[in-house]
Amino acid sequence: MRKTEEFSAWRMSGFLGFLLLLALAWLLLAVLGLWRERELFHLWHLLPSLLASLLLGSGLFTVQPNEAVVLVFLGRYAGSIREEGFHFANPLAGRKRVSLRVHNLTSDKLKVNEAHGNPIEIAAVVVWRVVDTAKALFQVENYQTFVAIQSEAALRALASRYPYDAEGKFLRGNPEEIAEELKAEAQERLKVAGVEVLEARLTHLAYAPEVAQAILRLDEGRQAAMVNDLMVALVPEAQAQPVVNVGTLYA
Repeated sequence: MRKTEEFSAWRMSGFLGFLLLLALAWLLLAVLGLWRERELFHLWHLLPSLLASLLLGSGLFTVQPNEAVVLVFLGRYAGSIREEGFHFANPLAGRKRVSLRVHNLTSDKLKVNEAHGNPIEIAAVVVWRVVDTAKALFQVENYQTFVAIQSEAALRALASRYPYDAEGKFLRGNPEEIAEELKAEAQERLKVAGVEVLEARLTHLAYAPEVAQAILRLDEGRQAAMVNDLMVALVPEAQAQPVVNVGTLYA
């Protein structure tokens, strides 16, 4: 696959381009006036000047803050313009606008199996923006859809690598580390589309409903043991305290 990277397109001030357009129109009118004096003027002489004015006028456009205009000439990428303001560029080039603003993507709640095989529900928010307009438009079919799909894939991959709750590194107990790893995973997948991931963080994490129901069906002894494990996991830096288990564990 041929890679396309962003570069700056040729442009000039739109005000200067407008003045040149007026000068050309005045020159054409002067020529037509001279022809008229010599009785060489016909109405069809206005057609070329009208077409030329319309063509040059189409080269005038504006760029808003945090926006880029991508130029395509004869089927080839002709550069991008990021500077906000009034511009004049190749009037024969097609123009596509790309937002450079920061976007938020909130994923749906996904049901996946964590590292121990337990089904969990997980969701995340990904903050992103386009940093390479050429890649965003020409490397993928639709960069916004691509961001959504690849962010979900990154979240699934992360969830499958770590347990929900256990010793060491786990999803529930290491939020900052998990967030950084999710960001890196999403960035690796999205760099082909010219997208920068600014932040990625979990917004929802819980056992799947069937697991939660199974927990509720445990006997008192197993519930006490699970509560003890959860307390140790949720407060890992607290000083360990003895726990009296008054229930009976059944094999």
